Amino acid sequence: MDLDALASARHDDWQRLDALSRTARLDGEGADELIERYQAAASDLSLVQATAGSTALGDRLSISLARARLRFTGAPENPLRQLSRFAFVHLPAALYRVRWLTLGVAVGTVLVAALYALWALSDPRVMANLGSEEELRQIAEEGFVAYYSENPAASFAGAVWTNNAWIAAQCVAFGITGVWVPWVILQNAQNLGVTAAIMFAYDEADTFFLYIAPHGLLELTCVFVAAAAGLRIFWAWVAPGARTRGQALAEDARSLFTIAGGLVFFLLVAGLVEGFVTPAPWPWPVKIGIGALALAWLLVWMLVLGRRAARAGETGDLTAFDAGARRAVAG
Repeated sequence: MDLDALASARHDDWQRLDALSRTARLDGEGADELIERYQAAASDLSLVQATAGSTALGDRLSISLARARLRFTGAPENPLRQLSRFAFVHLPAALYRVRWLTLGVAVGTVLVAALYALWALSDPRVMANLGSEEELRQIAEEGFVAYYSENPAASFAGAVWTNNAWIAAQCVAFGITGVWVPWVILQNAQNLGVTAAIMFAYDEADTFFLYIAPHGLLELTCVFVAAAAGLRIFWAWVAPGARTRGQALAEDARSLFTIAGGLVFFLLVAGLVEGFVTPAPWPWPVKIGIGALALAWLLVWMLVLGRRAARAGETGDLTAFDAGARRAVAG
């Protein structure tokens, strides 16, 4: 094949393709022409590569085609901009949507934990089923505190982080079942109540609250948020409102799964606090203050940035382009 002859014959067509690719705004006719010339140039490139292999002409034509393709496919968004939008727009908007449900889950957990604790403390048979006198005393006076320092801080923080992140992800992912989240919350509340009962029974109530508070403020709130997101997804297909069940489930699941990813970072902070701050020989006001600041960080994301994002119309869902085509309807 004579590449010079092909380049001369197609010169005007390729120039027109480049001109259309650089045009700021294309009307319908221009867009159709762009696609037609793109297809023709793509055929020319295939012919060049099949007969002459890698050539300067082929490389130049590939660049022209890539530029034209971006006009009708769009350029991918900068990853850093995507991350920024996720952290400061999508995640806060999703957190803001479940703020009241999070509060409800928190109140419910505390209430159930308190009932379990009162039940165990008021009935010696319940305490006897939890363990022998020696075992319970060892837990209250040694085991509870030793739990936070029996392993190296870094490995302990990592184990706590991955475990809690896994629980949070399960709450969001399996929330659609309607039973998984209540079961997780019940188990969590039961563990809290039983542990509190043992500590209270042996006059270690202050130890219980002092060791729970630094990391528990953020850690437990993250679990409550994940549970709220899972319940919201479940409710989307139970009561979709004006939307179809499929549409409601798709929209809420896409937006609230953002929470599962965001909580990974918050739970990392909670794990670091539990591994390095809770067992540290520092004054308790300092340790609890660090835990309170960590919780305040989450609340700022949820209530301040979230409210701002919600007022801007954000829900945490993907953009219409990223979410894909929707079903066409008449009218």
